[in-house]
Amino acid sequence: MKDKTIDYVLRATWQAVSRMYNEEAAKYDATMATGFALLSIDKEDGTPSTALGPRMGMEATSLTRTLKTMEEKGLIFRKKNPDDGRGVLLYLTPFGKEKRDLSKKTVLKFNETIKQHVSEEKLAHFMEVADIINELILEKSIFNTPENESNEDTMIMIENAKQ
Repeated sequence: MKDKTIDYVLRATWQAVSRMYNEEAAKYDATMATGFALLSIDKEDGTPSTALGPRMGMEATSLTRTLKTMEEKGLIFRKKNPDDGRGVLLYLTPFGKEKRDLSKKTVLKFNETIKQHVSEEKLAHFMEVADIINELILEKSIFNTPENESNEDTMIMIENAKQ
């Protein structure tokens, strides 16, 4: 079997996790995006709608659709931001808080199950590697370095590494 690239493992694992969360959320007529949004909204003080997209890593169009659905289902409501008249704060309804607790339990169950099957040392290494990957991406250290070879050279190196 050929070695898998790091990005392939990340993508395949995230797709499996995402599918698992969506299957679980479907039991409650929800989606993973809804659950994540519920967890991202401060349950007491609300959250500015403009802060939610970056916090969730979601595009504005998808976020708008998700928030509209959440509002229609009675999970959230909007209020003008008293500190910024142009902005809107999102708040959880009592039903939204109930579903937020369910989302939190689901995420904690996932984490506990992984911790039961992966040693603390391996989990610490996983987190360390994830942090390094994120740092390299944030610092634009992967493709924007002066010593970077051309794309053609990089593709040849990738092909050689697979052999």
